Amino acid sequence: MKTFAFLFSGLLLLTSVFAFAGDEPRRVPLNVGDEAPNFTLKNVAGNDVELASFKGKNTVVLYFYPKDFTPGCTAEAESFRDDHERFKKAGAVILGVSVDDLNSHKAFASKYSLPFELLSDVGGNVSRQYGVMGWIMAKRVTYVIGRDGKIKLAYPEDDGGKHSKAVFKAVTELGPGKAPVATKAKAKPKS
Repeated sequence: MKTFAFLFSGLLLLTSVFAFAGDEPRRVPLNVGDEAPNFTLKNVAGNDVELASFKGKNTVVLYFYPKDFTPGCTAEAESFRDDHERFKKAGAVILGVSVDDLNSHKAFASKYSLPFELLSDVGGNVSRQYGVMGWIMAKRVTYVIGRDGKIKLAYPEDDGGKHSKAVFKAVTELGPGKAPVATKAKAKPKS
């Protein structure tokens, strides 16, 4: 009888974890060339930040991470913090996203003096859109989104604090932080 009760308790626990996670996570992250799905999330000040507001203006470094205050996530945030001015001068903005709530993000940003936006994706809907949601938290994936709104580079499952320099290199290869120049199609010569 004790074995049955133990198994039943375990089954209830698993059911609640899957219920909390919502829909099954998207299994495949977005690919280079895909249009970056628009979203609006709250920042640590409680203000809405919409991805579309950067289109035509800035390259966006959108990094998803599992949890505030964990060693790998802290190393990653510190790496982006240390390189923040370089990204800013290159016309890029950094947006960090996790399923942590705003209070956790506020404490995390304050403790580590993070100068960029941390966005709260409680429930994981945006993480699912980007194909990075695990069963209860986001996986560590960084996307570089061009000023045209398309994914230029994806760094899946990185080791935290070591890829900021590679991401910066990719940002600089996209060019200065100006809006892309529109070109007119050339008229076809009459035959």
